[in-house]
Amino acid sequence: MSVRRKLFIMMITFIVGMGVIFAVVTQFLMRDVLQVMVEASRQDEIGEISQSLQQFYQTNGDTWTGIETYWAAHLPKMMGEKDVSVILMAADSHVVLTSGDTPSKRVQTFGIRSTLMLGGRRIGTLIYHDAGAEVISQLRIGVLSSTRFLLIIGTFVFVLVSLFLIYWLAHRLTAPLRALIPVLDRLGKGEYGIQAPVTSQDEYGKVAESFNVMSAQLEQAESLRRNMAADVAHELRTPLTIISGKLELLQQEARPLPPEELLPLQDELIRLTRLVDDLHQLSLAEAKKLPLERKPVDMLRLLERVVDHFAPDAQRKDVKLSLHSTAENTVLWVDSHRMTQVFYNLLTNAIRYAEGGEVEVLIERQGDQHLHFSVRDTGMGIDASHLPFLFERFYRMDEARARNSGGMGLGLAIAKQLILAHEGTIEVSSQLGEGSVFTVSLPFNKRTASE
Repeated sequence: MSVRRKLFIMMITFIVGMGVIFAVVTQFLMRDVLQVMVEASRQDEIGEISQSLQQFYQTNGDTWTGIETYWAAHLPKMMGEKDVSVILMAADSHVVLTSGDTPSKRVQTFGIRSTLMLGGRRIGTLIYHDAGAEVISQLRIGVLSSTRFLLIIGTFVFVLVSLFLIYWLAHRLTAPLRALIPVLDRLGKGEYGIQAPVTSQDEYGKVAESFNVMSAQLEQAESLRRNMAADVAHELRTPLTIISGKLELLQQEARPLPPEELLPLQDELIRLTRLVDDLHQLSLAEAKKLPLERKPVDMLRLLERVVDHFAPDAQRKDVKLSLHSTAENTVLWVDSHRMTQVFYNLLTNAIRYAEGGEVEVLIERQGDQHLHFSVRDTGMGIDASHLPFLFERFYRMDEARARNSGGMGLGLAIAKQLILAHEGTIEVSSQLGEGSVFTVSLPFNKRTASE
């Protein structure tokens, strides 16, 4: 059953139920109110007759025997000149007294009923009738009939109108869901990136917006998956092609091999091995399964060793490489091997693009919780369109640059995952012609749950 039908049935059931309850309660209230009004109009007469009958019943041994004689003697004194008709019924509802000229059926229909009580028990029922009481009773009956008719018609019209309103309301409320269903079906069939219409700012609109974000993320993930497969195939194909060609050539020549002719094959095997190792490490980091050997590490001393390692390369490329620290405490609970790998990747890129310029590594404390590391270079900078994708696998800003000089596009992706594994963040900012800044933020005294 659809949501619209469930909503329609629920709302119409509620409205019909409330309409019926309102009609029934109103009818009972009107009947009781009108009955009180009718009785009040003859309260004195009925009270006097009831008191006289109760006295007779009590003095007569709790029976109505002889009531006709008693009534004939006392009625003229109580009623005077009034044309009054009375019916008296015993407790078992059989008639014990009929008085007056008005037919009994008319008296029972239009008379005023009053219960006779004695000592807390019911001893009979008195029905009082005169011309004035009949008029009031007829008015009561007419008002009750009219009210009943109006309540029935009013309830019917109200329910009928509610049917149309509820149908329209259910249709309108479920319209965004109905519009979302075909989009969900298309997404389920693999059409990633499809967007649902956002027609409101309520909960339905938020669902549609969340769906659109999810669809875009799925499209991006699918694109990354396809690109990764293509990039891996491309990265593997080139060294494999070189190795295969070299081996075929050597087989055709059928001559002894000097060791220097095996060096190109060894270089390509090293490239393949490094690619496989990097991909394995990256997959472990993304799956949160990368083992970390954390211990207290002085990051200033670690970066001094890293900078000393890159000093010869920086000197060859005429790059001024420096390290500065403004923080007094630079000890963090990290995996020193992984942190060294992160800053190796950052400095490799910085020195490569800052040839003839400067590269500065700055350590500074931000608040009481984090230590910031900035790697600044004065290179050519990075176009803003590339910044959102720098930390993705196999992403290269220059697709045409040589593979041997450009790397495989995994260094920054691995660096990001290693920083995330340490509950830190890594960001980049850059201006064309002015250089780039990679900023790493790591928390103090953070340990993994296993430690």
